[in-house]
Amino acid sequence: MASKSTNRRQKWSLDNIKIKGPSEPLASPPAFSSSTVSIGGEVTKKTDISRLINKKSWDLALAPIKQVPMNLFISYMAGNSISIFPIMMVGMLLMRPIQAIWATKSTFKMMETSSAILQMIVYIFGNLVNVGLALYKCHSMGLLPTHASDWLAFVEPPMRAEYLGGGVILQ
Repeated sequence: MASKSTNRRQKWSLDNIKIKGPSEPLASPPAFSSSTVSIGGEVTKKTDISRLINKKSWDLALAPIKQVPMNLFISYMAGNSISIFPIMMVGMLLMRPIQAIWATKSTFKMMETSSAILQMIVYIFGNLVNVGLALYKCHSMGLLPTHASDWLAFVEPPMRAEYLGGGVILQ
């Protein structure tokens, strides 16, 4: 039994592998460009940080637009009936973008740049698209008063334009 375990150990042992020494340099990995590496490392760090901040601010700005397909799917799955789940879904679909629009300044405050005006506009536009989706869902459920019959309680009854009398003949 001992000879089998030592035999296995020798078979799988890493001690028998010969390791090549660092006689020749390793090849560059795929998609590596040596032109992006500069001697002034500090300049590269500043540009990398500004590039990362710009990328992060665009990711933040495009987040509401990326939510639109999921909100469309959830709206479709909820249906047009008037029950608790679709009402809660429409409420959240309406309130989240409005709250996000109110908090736009604090959302982009962490980016530490004042040049994020275009990103803020895209962010607000994406949230307005989600508000429009919520209003469309309210309309399709019949929750918005968009027909004349919805306003009959506020319509004055028509005034009589003329009075007709007759039918009595005196001789």
